[in-house]
Amino acid sequence: MTYPLGLQLKGRKVLVVGGGPVAARRIPALVADGALVTVIAPDACEDVRELAVAGALEWEARSYSPGDLDGAWLVLAHSGSSHVQDAIAADADAARIWCVKGGDSANSTAWVPAVASLDGVTVAVNTDGDPKRAMALRDGVAAALETGVLPLRRRRKNFGEAGRVALVGGGPGVAGLITSRGRQLLAQADVVVADRLGPRSVLADLAPEVQLIDVGKMPGHHPVPQSEINTILVEQALLGHLVVRLKGGDPYVLGRGGEEEQYCREHGVSVEVVPGVTSAISVPAAAGIPVTHRGVAKGFSVLTGHEGLTQQIGLIPRGSDHTLILLMGVSLLRRSARTLIDGGRAAGTLVAVIEDGWLPTQRVTTGTLDTIADRAEAIGVRAPAVIVVGDVVALSPHFLP
Repeated sequence: MTYPLGLQLKGRKVLVVGGGPVAARRIPALVADGALVTVIAPDACEDVRELAVAGALEWEARSYSPGDLDGAWLVLAHSGSSHVQDAIAADADAARIWCVKGGDSANSTAWVPAVASLDGVTVAVNTDGDPKRAMALRDGVAAALETGVLPLRRRRKNFGEAGRVALVGGGPGVAGLITSRGRQLLAQADVVVADRLGPRSVLADLAPEVQLIDVGKMPGHHPVPQSEINTILVEQALLGHLVVRLKGGDPYVLGRGGEEEQYCREHGVSVEVVPGVTSAISVPAAAGIPVTHRGVAKGFSVLTGHEGLTQQIGLIPRGSDHTLILLMGVSLLRRSARTLIDGGRAAGTLVAVIEDGWLPTQRVTTGTLDTIADRAEAIGVRAPAVIVVGDVVALSPHFLP
């Protein structure tokens, strides 16, 4: 058994005997911690030589002698010679200096753990002399930290620490499609300001003390206007909190993320933007529709459908080989279809409406510009839905001529 202990080596001498690859792997962490590293080795590998040239350590090209331990707080013995290793360990023990004896953990007085670090958290793994096992466990812990599986939220704030806002794109609404960085920030959040179309299931994983502010909007019903959302973000950040604004899709694709970032910065609040999987591409994909496809469509455009298309359609190609994606357009579907026909698109241009993309309630309705509104009304199509216009609709397994 070992007693786990962290060492503060800044400004303290650490002796490394040996200049091979193992020593080279150990040294950067010592240098990063501010240790005064001295390497004793007749020869050294390129990595050690480069650090010596850069002034990060002192390298003496010679063999070890007992006096080298003078003033050292820690010694790492990686000489490659069992005789030299035994001598270093004995000298260190006599001088009461902790010694990492490479290749002989049973006779070391100190071990170097496998380490994972993130956001001020350091996890060290020791496994009774099995370094590969330690590294495998370290990698598992690191993955759990990076993906937000482990709770990273700070329980004790530094006095005067500034708050900040993270605009996190949650993807099309299922937890598996939010980014690892997004999950990581949720695991650290003090306050979460959530949209209706974000991945709501991840909210159940928040710690009880995390404040959840629901600002979800329904079509035609915005109980919390955008101006108030902006104010909430700033007010909570100025209280010193990490505020995660969890949004559906991508914050910058018709998600008003730019407005929120601008407002925060104007009020002195720093902002991190975490891109999300936009529903403009991912929801058609859930229905088996690629927005581009070789020989079918070589480009696509994304427009908002809830404000009408009259001022927008003149900016995009009219052919059915250019895919058109309409977001937030269910309520004006009939008007949009007529506008597209009047704007030069054939009445027989294929259309798909995908409701609740990626969710168990997903439903796909297909038709043409001159039939889709009647079909949608007949079955009661509702928001949220993504509308796809163009030849790529025929590639969907849900397509019905």
